[in-house]
Amino acid sequence: SAASAASAASAASAASAASAASAASAPSAPSAPSAAPGFAHGMAWGASPRYPADFRHFDYVNPEAPRGGTLTLDGFGSFDKLNPFTLKGVVAAGVGALMFDTLTEQSDDEPFSVYGLLAESMSFAADGLSITFRLNPKARFSNGDPVLAADVKHSFDTLLGRLAHPRFRNLYGDVKAVTTPDERTVRFEFKRRNHELHMILGSLPVFSRKWGGGKPFDQVVQDPPIASGPYVVERADWGRTISYRRRPDYWADALPTRRGMYNFDRVVYKYFKDEVARLEGFKAGQFDWISENSAKNWARGHVGPKYRSGEIVRKEFAHSNGAGIQGFTMNTRRALFGDRRVRLALAQAFDFEWMNLQVFYGQYVRSPSYFTNSEMQATGRPGPDELAILEPLRSKLSPAVFDEDAPMPPDTVPPHSLRDNLRTALGLLKEAGWTVADDGLLRNAKGEPFEFEVLSYSKALERIAVPWARNLEKLGIRANLRVTDPVLFQKRLDEFDFDVTVVSLPASQTPGNELLDRFGSAAADEKGSDNASGVRDPAVDAIVQRLLQSDSRAELVAAARALDRVLRHGWYLVPHFYAPTHRVAYRDTLAYPTTMPKFYTAQGWLLKTWWAKPGAEKR
Repeated sequence: SAASAASAASAASAASAASAASAASAPSAPSAPSAAPGFAHGMAWGASPRYPADFRHFDYVNPEAPRGGTLTLDGFGSFDKLNPFTLKGVVAAGVGALMFDTLTEQSDDEPFSVYGLLAESMSFAADGLSITFRLNPKARFSNGDPVLAADVKHSFDTLLGRLAHPRFRNLYGDVKAVTTPDERTVRFEFKRRNHELHMILGSLPVFSRKWGGGKPFDQVVQDPPIASGPYVVERADWGRTISYRRRPDYWADALPTRRGMYNFDRVVYKYFKDEVARLEGFKAGQFDWISENSAKNWARGHVGPKYRSGEIVRKEFAHSNGAGIQGFTMNTRRALFGDRRVRLALAQAFDFEWMNLQVFYGQYVRSPSYFTNSEMQATGRPGPDELAILEPLRSKLSPAVFDEDAPMPPDTVPPHSLRDNLRTALGLLKEAGWTVADDGLLRNAKGEPFEFEVLSYSKALERIAVPWARNLEKLGIRANLRVTDPVLFQKRLDEFDFDVTVVSLPASQTPGNELLDRFGSAAADEKGSDNASGVRDPAVDAIVQRLLQSDSRAELVAAARALDRVLRHGWYLVPHFYAPTHRVAYRDTLAYPTTMPKFYTAQGWLLKTWWAKPGAEKR
C-alpha cells in the first residue's frame, strides 16, 4: 500500500535528486546504475527510500560473508512439481525463493520500500496510472539468455492467464495493459488509481519465454524453471528431496540489492512425513536449521547433549512483523456456519488462557485482530476517520459496528470464566434455532445434530483442537479432527472442501491487494483463493476498495481499522495466538549478520543472509 500517486512520485524523484548529489562525492563501489532522467533507483510508500542510489548493500547483510558449503533444510509431506505458479499439485520447497528474481527487491528494514533488481530503475507516473521499469542490461536467465522486456510481459500475461493460479488475477487485476517500448523497457498501465499497485508490480517473478517449450502453462510441471535467480535445480528425488546449486555466473552478485546474500553453494530440502520424524531428524543431524512452530517442541523437544555442548544453538529472534491472525476458520459456504451467532458461539468455547498455561508453556499472546501487533488494529469504537468510511455503508452493516467496541476474543480471565462463556454460547445457539435434545446433542428444528470436521495435515493440531472440541461437547456439539496428508489437505483447501480448518493470514506492514484475495466476494468462488471462510460482504468489498485508493498513510490506517472492525464483527474465525519472536534452532556451523532486519520471515532471512562458517563442515 502506498501514499498518493503524486506524493509517491515526488518521493521517488526527490530520492533520485538526493542520491545523485551524494553519488557525486562518493567513492566508486559496486552500486545501482545511475537512473535516467525521470527514473529512480527505488521507491518508498509514503516516504523517501532510506538507501540512496549509491548504496553498496543493505544494512542487515554482511557484505563480506564467505561463500560455500551446503545448507540442508526440512520439507514437510511431499512435492510433485517445480512450477510454483499453478493451482494443481504441491511445489517443491525453495523453488520460488531461490530461482526467481523479481523486478525489484523489498528492503527488510523499512515498512515498504523497493530497490532495483531485474529493473535497474523505475518511473512512476505523476497521475498514478502507470509505472515504467528499465531492465538491467546485465540480467541473465540460467540458460544465459538476456532478460528482456518481452520476457517480463510474457511472465505477466502468463500469470494473469486462466492456466495460472487465480491469486495473480486478484493481485494484478487493476493492470489495464503492458507495453514494451523497447527491448529493455516495460510499462504497466492501470485501470484506476491503486495505492500500492506500482509497488507490488516490482514483486513480479520473471521467467523465460522458453520455459516449458511452448506447452500450456498448466502442463509445465516438472520442467526445471528457466529463471534469473541465484540457484538452479541440481537434483530432484520426487517427494523425498530436492537440491539446488548456486549459479557461478549469477548476474546480480555485485548489485547492492544482492551483495552479501545467497551465500551457500548448495541448498537441499529433505522431506519428512510427520512432526516427530522431523524433530528427531534435526537432532540426528539430517538437516541444519529449524524454525519451530510448536511450543511443546520448543519447551521440551529441543534438549539433549548437542544443545548442552553448543553443537546446536537454540535462540529466539525478535521481529517487528505485524502478526496478522491465525484461527479456526469456518467455511460459511456450508449452511451450518452461515449464521454469525453460531460462529460467535463456537468462539466462546475456545479457552485460550487455560490452553496457553497448560499446553503452550505461556509462550503465546492472543490475536485479537486481522492486523494484530500493528497500528492497523481497530480498538474501542470507531473514531471520525473510520466513521468517514463506515457511514456511507451504514445500511449494509450491523448497528453494533457503530455502537460497540471492536470485538475482542472471549477470555476466561477473572471475572470471566469458561462456564459463563458456554452459557453465552447456548443462548446464541438457541437464538439461531439450535437446542439441546434429550440425547444431549445440539439439534436444529429438523432434528439434525450439530457436528462438523476440523481438517488438518498435522497431528500437532490436536493440542489446539482437542481442548476446543471437549468444550464444544459440553454444548452438545461434535467436532471431529481429521488429519490427512499435506497433498490432499491442500487440494481440499483449494476446493473449499472442508467444514473448519486452521488458516494463517500474515499481515503486511502496508496491506493492499492481497486483501482482495482474502476477503473479496469475487475470491469467495475462486478456487485456490485465500478467502477460505467465504466472506461475501458488499461492505467489506467497498472498504477494501477504499483502502486500495487511499492517498496517505493516515487514510490507509483508517481504512484498515474499518476493515478489521467489520471482519471481527463477522466472527469468521476463532482467533488463535501468535509468538512475538522467531524460535530457531541451528547448528553452530552456521552464522548470521550482527545487524538484524525488522520485518522478515525466519527462513527468508536465513536463505538470503546467513552463511556457513569456513571449515565448519569438516568438524
